Amino acid sequence: MSGRPVPAAEAPPVPPPQEWHADFLLNGRVTLLQPDGGYRAAIDPVFLAAVTAAVSGDRVLDAGTGTGAAALCLAARVAGATVVGLEQRADACAFARRNADLSGLAGRVTVVEGDLLDPPATLGRGGFDRVMMNPPYLKADAASRPPDDWKAAANVEGAARLTDWVRFADRMLKPRGTLTMVHRADRIEDILGALRGRFGSLVLVPLWPKPGVEAKRLLLVARKGGKAPARLTAGLTVHDADGGYSAAAARVLRDAGELAL
Repeated sequence: MSGRPVPAAEAPPVPPPQEWHADFLLNGRVTLLQPDGGYRAAIDPVFLAAVTAAVSGDRVLDAGTGTGAAALCLAARVAGATVVGLEQRADACAFARRNADLSGLAGRVTVVEGDLLDPPATLGRGGFDRVMMNPPYLKADAASRPPDDWKAAANVEGAARLTDWVRFADRMLKPRGTLTMVHRADRIEDILGALRGRFGSLVLVPLWPKPGVEAKRLLLVARKGGKAPARLTAGLTVHDADGGYSAAAARVLRDAGELAL
């Protein structure tokens, strides 16, 4: 596959309107066209972008960017940061490029088509301050694959397993660079195993669906070569008891707030 970045102006057209739906993230700051029949991003990538503590001048890689939700949310929040989204699917790349254009972020968000198992040479090696990722949540040998191939690729591990995603992040990051990830809480043992020997200074942020309900998702921050003790934070409660977003969640999801650790 070509690793040539394609500006939004050259992006292939998205499918006809009846085949996609427009979502608006961060109170309208990000426009996200997504296919009706395929995988559609929800709030996980927004939280991922919020916990990625980039600053102006940082170069960030969003591995498996899909339609660009996390990449665009980060760029919208952090003026001066540049984001490269790597995505294997050509159709997803087309959506991501169009979304960058519609969100006014094409100048700082670039989408590269390619496979993390064989990264495009244009990415280089060791050139990113931060890598963020939302890998498929389900093990390849422990889940039935959805009939839609886009949903299958987004939800179930394919040729690239969790260890491959982490190895890729290690390869792309500068020394002492930071990895951020959103994943299922019940895969914590797999996550820790994949990080071992490559990343440390681990910070875990449980996402509680509502008060009194166990976490199904967690955010993770780890430093390449880090040596500090691991920390488990108090986490964030997404919904109040009445089902609405909590004040902390609304600050992230609507107001583009950083999820400070």
